[in-house]
Amino acid sequence: MKIGVLGSGLMGKEAARDLVNSEDVQVVGLADVDAGKMKRTEQAIASEKLVTYKVDASDRDELESFMKRFDVVINALFYSFNEIVAKTGAAVGTHVVDLGGHIGGMTDKVLTLDEAAKRKNVTIIPDLGVAPGMINILTGYGARKLDQLKEIRLYVGGIPVRPDPPLGYNHVFSMEGVFDHYTDPSLIIRDGEQKLIPSLSEIEEIHFEKFGPLEVFHTSGGTSTLTQSYPDVQTLEYKTIRYPGHAEKFKLLVDLNLTKADFEVEVDGRKVNPRKVVLQAIDPIVNLGDKDDAVLLRVVVSGMKAGEPRTYQYEMQTFKDTDLNITAMARVTASTISIVAQLIAAGTIAKKGVYPPERAVPGEVYIAALKERGIEIKEMLL
Repeated sequence: MKIGVLGSGLMGKEAARDLVNSEDVQVVGLADVDAGKMKRTEQAIASEKLVTYKVDASDRDELESFMKRFDVVINALFYSFNEIVAKTGAAVGTHVVDLGGHIGGMTDKVLTLDEAAKRKNVTIIPDLGVAPGMINILTGYGARKLDQLKEIRLYVGGIPVRPDPPLGYNHVFSMEGVFDHYTDPSLIIRDGEQKLIPSLSEIEEIHFEKFGPLEVFHTSGGTSTLTQSYPDVQTLEYKTIRYPGHAEKFKLLVDLNLTKADFEVEVDGRKVNPRKVVLQAIDPIVNLGDKDDAVLLRVVVSGMKAGEPRTYQYEMQTFKDTDLNITAMARVTASTISIVAQLIAAGTIAKKGVYPPERAVPGEVYIAALKERGIEIKEMLL
């Protein structure tokens, strides 16, 4: 199989690394507009399977020329490219997977390409990160074991192993994205009805082995396409995991209008966006650097089976690969999108069209592939 990767940043690099380590992958094409960054990635991976291409993804001709060389293309670019990459895949007959991005309804735009993808016999699966992504796949896996699905409760967090004050947090993806998830309202299903509730609300205590008490709270974007795939459940909630006290501190910033993207104040006759100032001030404090991180996940799916109540729980703790200096978040994200790309290329995922992860990815095969990479999902029948 031949698989292309668009973007040589952290996630693109680690996806390419995972691909070259697969016996079933013969060629990995890595594309980026930044030749210098791509060269550094090429040197870090050091595999004869890897071939690099200088591609400007905003140039349709260059994008088409690259994509039609491959069976599947992994889109590891900024989310604003998701629609054009998916459209190009449908046009040239190349399967596409991406890391998601619900800002501006981007994933919804990708989902509208279903008929175009079917006409070209193409499979497109968006939202293949951790949340959304991994949690969708595990939710779908648990849901298919039930006759009737009633409740979905999701808990995910990328956190430092050793938290430092004042926030007890180091970012493993863009702080801009963190601010959006904390500021925008959270979409949930409660008592069978979809509702928007404030993010950073309804704080609860949660426990994971090897960690002391942690807290969880609502954040936006986590339910992703699950509200569309399972609209008839009684409960669907997504909460982010952090160290205690984190939500309260960030809620103060939200309440003071310091995280809004479209808010300005006048200072000395000049318009200033407080969010930009806060982001610049916080970034050095929350930069992960060489610290060890962990990704914690718990998916709880409940319903009925053969007339009896049944609950499945999926739990994961993944830590940084200190030998290769790969963060836990990069390990889990890159493994997820690489595994799904390979399942499409191999024909294991044979559906044609655009599908969210929960409706297309076989959970048992996915969990087994993660285990081969040292990432263990524990399934429990509660």
